[in-house]
Amino acid sequence: MKKLVLISFFFYCVNAWAQTPNVDRSGFKNNGSAVTVNQKLITVTWPAGKSGTARMVLDLDNNNPLFSSIQLGKGKALKEITSGLDPAFVLTVGKRTLSPNSGGWDVFFDRVPRKPYKSYAVAIVKRNAKVTTNGQQTIINISGANADRFKGSLEITLYNGSPLFNVAAVLSTEVDSTAILYDAGLVSKKSLWKSMAWSNVGGEMQKATPTPADTSRNVEVKYRTIIGENTNGSLALFPAPHQYFYPLDEAFNLKFTWYGKNYHNLIPGFGMGIRQDPLGDNRYVPWFNAPPGTQQRLNFFCLLDTGNAAQALDEVKMFTHEDAYKAVAGYKTMATHFHNEFTTEVALSGKPVPEKPEFVEVLKKHGLDIVKLAEFHGPGHPKGPDAERLKELKALFEQTKRLSDSSFLLLPGEEANNFYGGHWLAFFPKPIYWVMSRKPEEPFVKEDPSLGKVYHIGNKEEMLKLLELEKGLAWTAHARTKGSTGYPDIYKEEPFFKSDTFLGAAWKAIPADLSIPTLSQRVLKLLDDMANWGLKKHVISEADIFTITHQNEMYAHLNVNYLEMDKLPSYDQGWQPVLDAIRNGKFFVSTGEVLIPSFSINGKKSGETLKIDKTGKATVKMQLDWTFPMNFAEIVSGDGTHIYRERINLNDTQAFGKKTFSWPINLANRKWVRVEAWDIAANGAFTQMIWIDN
Repeated sequence: MKKLVLISFFFYCVNAWAQTPNVDRSGFKNNGSAVTVNQKLITVTWPAGKSGTARMVLDLDNNNPLFSSIQLGKGKALKEITSGLDPAFVLTVGKRTLSPNSGGWDVFFDRVPRKPYKSYAVAIVKRNAKVTTNGQQTIINISGANADRFKGSLEITLYNGSPLFNVAAVLSTEVDSTAILYDAGLVSKKSLWKSMAWSNVGGEMQKATPTPADTSRNVEVKYRTIIGENTNGSLALFPAPHQYFYPLDEAFNLKFTWYGKNYHNLIPGFGMGIRQDPLGDNRYVPWFNAPPGTQQRLNFFCLLDTGNAAQALDEVKMFTHEDAYKAVAGYKTMATHFHNEFTTEVALSGKPVPEKPEFVEVLKKHGLDIVKLAEFHGPGHPKGPDAERLKELKALFEQTKRLSDSSFLLLPGEEANNFYGGHWLAFFPKPIYWVMSRKPEEPFVKEDPSLGKVYHIGNKEEMLKLLELEKGLAWTAHARTKGSTGYPDIYKEEPFFKSDTFLGAAWKAIPADLSIPTLSQRVLKLLDDMANWGLKKHVISEADIFTITHQNEMYAHLNVNYLEMDKLPSYDQGWQPVLDAIRNGKFFVSTGEVLIPSFSINGKKSGETLKIDKTGKATVKMQLDWTFPMNFAEIVSGDGTHIYRERINLNDTQAFGKKTFSWPINLANRKWVRVEAWDIAANGAFTQMIWIDN
C-alpha cells in the first residue's frame, strides 16, 4: 500500500511539473505596462521613468529559471541586464514566547534563538499565474511556494515610473506562536555576474570578481545593498529599509547581505541577496511573528541600471535620502531615547574625552537637528548618593552643552523606572539637578552654592510637582512592551498621567510583523485608546538603542520627529521651544521616506481643536513627499468608544513624488482624528491628533 502511494505521488509531481500553467489576465488593465503570454513565457514591459523602458520575461517551465531575461533601455534598444535567475528564499522557523506578562503578541523580551529552530529552502514549483493591475503597479502572482508548515505563492510587483521591482514569497501558516526569519536573493545555476559590488561601512565602493569555486560569504555593507554588475548594466538588490530589521537593543551591522555558491547549504548555484543573523545582538532577540492564517511577505527589492554598480547604488541611496532625514522648511528633526552612556563610560571614566565623539558625528550625518539622550539607564546613580549623582548630572550637562552648536542640539535626558511605574522618559527645558530618592529628613528642594536648586524626589506626587515647577515632560517608553508591559494602562487614572506634564507615549516598531503593510501598530493603537479615554495625549518616536557607531546599521533602526520650528534654540538659553512643540502636538513622526510637510482639516492643524457642525462634513488637506511609491493613507478617528478607519488607496503614485491631497471626511460625533501614510516598503509617517468639538 505504501509503495502504491509513493508511485501515485511521483506521477502527481511529474504531471504538475510538466503541465502548461494557466495565466489569468482578467485582472490586468492598461496602466502603461504591457503583458504578453506565449505558452509558458510571460513578458511584461513597463515604463521606467527617466531610465526608459524595463522588460521582464518570466518562464513558468519548472525546468528553466523563472527570470529568463531582465532588460532596461531607451526606446526599443533594450539591453539585457541579466538572465537565467531564480528567486531563492530561506525560511528559518522557531518558536515565539507570547507571554501575557511580557506583552503577549507585542512581547519583546524573548530569546527565540535559544530555543530549537530550523532553516528550510522555500520550494517553488511554478504552477498557475495571475497578472493583475493595482494602479501604477503590475503584479504577477505564481502559485506553488511552500516550506515546512508554510504555504503560499510567489509575487513579483513592477512599479511604473521606475526600474524597480519587488520579489516576495507570500506565505501563511496556521501554527500559532511561530517565529520566523528569512534570507532571500537571486540565484543562477549557470552564469556568474561579471563582478559583485557593495559599499563598505566607510562609504567606499568594493568589488569582487566571482569564480565558480566561490562559496557564499556574508558581507558587511552600508546602505543594505548588494549589486551584481554585467557588461550591459547592474542590478542592485536590497531589503525594505526598516521593515526587514526586527527590533533589537543594538544596531550592530550583522552582515545583512551575501553572495556566492550554495548559500546556507540550502540554495545551490551562485547567488546574491539579503540575510538576517538568527542570534541578533545576543540580548533579547524576538525575530518576526504574525497571527496564524495571515499572509507574511518575505520580500526584497531590485533596481536596474544600465550603468555600473556605483551608479546603481546612487539610485538606491535616493530612496532613503542617503540614509539621512531630509530637511523640511519650517521643521527641525528630533530623535530620542539613546543609551550610549557617554557620560559614565567616557566623560567620567578617566579615559581621554574626544573633542568630536563618534556618536555625535553619526547622528549629525543622519540629518538630525536635535537628539535627546536617555542616560544613566543601568550605569550611574539615579537614586544617589548625592555626591555621585550630582557629579554625573554635572558631567552630562557639560558634555551636552559642549557638543551642541548652532545647527545641532544635544539634550540631556533620562529613562526612569521608579515613581510612576514601568519605564518612562523625563525631559526638562534646561539642566535640572534632581535625585530619584528622598530621605525623610531631606527637603524637597534645596539650594546648592555651586549648582543652584537640587531636588530630591520620593514619590509620584513629588515627581509631578517637579515636572510642573520646571515645565518638564514625561512619557511612557516602549509602552505595552518591554519594561513597560501593562503601562500606561495601569496608571491611566492617576493624576500625574492626566496632567499636562505627561505627554503620552513613544513609538518604535515593536513587534515586527510581516503580515501588515505598515510598521508596528502597537503604540498607534495606544494613541487612539488614550484619545478615546478622553485624554489629549501625543506620541513621539523613539530609537531606544545603545551603541552608536559609523559601522552600525543605524538608519534601519532610526525614526524621527519633525518638530514645527523655524530655528533651533540656543543651549545656553534653554530649549523650551522644543518642549512646547512636542507638548502642543506640533510635529509628525516619520521613518524618513514619507514626509508630511503640511496637514490640516478645515484649516486646523495637529494639536488644535476643530469645531464641526451637525453635518460632520470636513476636508482633510495633506501634503505628502515620498521616495518609494506610496501605498495608502488612512484617516483614523474616534468617538470616545469606537475607532474608525478610512483607507485611501495611493497606488496611482510613482516613485519620488510630492503632492497635496484633499479628501472629504464625515466627522459627525467624532472627538478626534489623525492621519497615517505608508509606502510600498512599509515606510511611513503619522500626524498627531486634531481634537473635535461637535
